[in-house]
Amino acid sequence: MNQEVNQVENQELKTFLDETFDTMEKVLEEQNPELRQYEIGTVQFVGRDIARVSGLPHIRAEELVRFSGNYMGLVFNIDPKEIGVILLDPSENIQVGSEVQRNKRVLDVPVGDGMLGRVVDPLGRPLDGLGEVNTVMRLPVERPAPAVMDRAPVTVPLQTGIKVIDALIPVGRGQRELILGDRMTGKTAIAVDTIINQKETGIISIYCATGKKSADVAKVIAELRDHGVMKSCIVVVATGEDTPGLQFIAPYAATSMGEYFVEQGRDVLIVYDDLTSHARAYREVSLLLRRPPGREAFPGDIFYIHSRLLERSTHMRPELGGGSLTSLPITETEAQDMSSYIPTNLISITDGQIYLSPVLFSKGILPAVDVGKSVSRVGGKTQLSAYRSVAGDLRLSYSQFEELESFSRFGTRLDDATRRTLERGWRVREILKQGQFKPLRASEQIASLLSVTGGALDLVPTEKIREVEARLLETVNEQLPELCARIEEGKKIDLADRDSIMNKIKPTIAPFEEIEEAHANN
Repeated sequence: MNQEVNQVENQELKTFLDETFDTMEKVLEEQNPELRQYEIGTVQFVGRDIARVSGLPHIRAEELVRFSGNYMGLVFNIDPKEIGVILLDPSENIQVGSEVQRNKRVLDVPVGDGMLGRVVDPLGRPLDGLGEVNTVMRLPVERPAPAVMDRAPVTVPLQTGIKVIDALIPVGRGQRELILGDRMTGKTAIAVDTIINQKETGIISIYCATGKKSADVAKVIAELRDHGVMKSCIVVVATGEDTPGLQFIAPYAATSMGEYFVEQGRDVLIVYDDLTSHARAYREVSLLLRRPPGREAFPGDIFYIHSRLLERSTHMRPELGGGSLTSLPITETEAQDMSSYIPTNLISITDGQIYLSPVLFSKGILPAVDVGKSVSRVGGKTQLSAYRSVAGDLRLSYSQFEELESFSRFGTRLDDATRRTLERGWRVREILKQGQFKPLRASEQIASLLSVTGGALDLVPTEKIREVEARLLETVNEQLPELCARIEEGKKIDLADRDSIMNKIKPTIAPFEEIEEAHANN
């Protein structure tokens, strides 16, 4: 009986104290509202790269918290009794029972011209040993995408310097063009070549590495420095050795850094390398925080995390500065399966895809772009006029050639017209090959494509095509500078211009015509 009386008295005392403390808290908040913002919680659980915290009743989603030792975390789950935090720093030094303090702000990053030429982590902390980053402004990592009425049509091309892309799968400024393919097929190489080609265009380039090996990222940084484009680049790095939380916020942080320049009316190119690792990082922290898994153990909102990221890419209206943010997200396929979960999500979000085939890569056809499976839903409207007049039907004819080539392998006897089509197709394939770090200007690409589509290279052996191409490009650059300048400006080329280019090409291929004529006489 005494025990029951004591339990009732203790419960009544606890209720009285709770009501008293609640009343005191309300009175204090009314007298001094700032006290509400100053809260300290307690770590209840520390797992691999996540923590669960109690004692922060006024915390908000995506708010920063600070652990003892100045370690940072991001509020991810808000449950009635505790909050789930993804750690942005290693968890080894965080212990159960230690204090957690609100940071009174959402996650943000430094932005500005001081970021150019720097290598930073997703929190804006320098990784290049060049000292602190000098910026005067910060922007939230999570920002809403521009409204539809604030956007302008994509009208200006973004030249990659790669013939097969600029001619057949063009990209416009403000577009989202997915690059996908199996491992080791050259996805990053295409992105890096595109960045290098912006050296003289004034476009700001951002390379965001998510879940990559440190050695691979260091190689990309070295390539950018060797080609003199690092001064107009920002490299944001969250390697596979970093926490999944840091990998998760990396693309959003890089996008905020780019949006600063867009708001200044400048053009920005951003490469996400790659979003497959980003999705895996999100799946990891979600499962650790016990979010319900769905298909392939990914959370149900995996589509949303990428759509809210890529929707921030756009071309702004002139009255809003006219800047653009062009994104080249990269994703990895397995066994050439484009229909797997993450690739199909990204294909549906983006404005086209560049598919790299391991079969073409193994044959030495580089870049290994599969023209039949690649598409650009926007860039064709921005393509320079000269491309349409020279390579307007090249995509269709090249696809037909590939089908015909497959059929010819059965050993069927071919008529002369079919044989000529195959000969032309093999030369087109050879001319579309291009070495890494060798971007070509639009005028050079037009000259190369015109030489093969116009039949000038029909008598040149395929093994000599690349050698002949180098000579004819040198000739065109030296002898037709005015025509080259007009092509670069987006002017149309007429029949006279085409004839001028072909006339400059003829001396280059003359020795092969003489050989063919000698064979015919014999």
